[in-house]
Amino acid sequence: MQKGIDDTKALLSVKEMCGYLGIGQTKARELLSDPDNGFTVRIGNRLYAHKAKLDKWLLNQIM
Repeated sequence: MQKGIDDTKALLSVKEMCGYLGIGQTKARELLSDPDNGFTVRIGNRLYAHKAKLDKWLLNQIM
């Protein structure tokens, strides 16, 4: 588990997603802005990653 990421959290902010995946904010925002990824949750004008769906998406990328 990454430092600062709570396993009980369902949604990750852009900053938390960066730490979780080890990527920069520009790439994280690019991934979150893709409507076909299946893990983006938009609340107002903010983007969040649904952690369980992000993990599933990530596994599909390496298979």
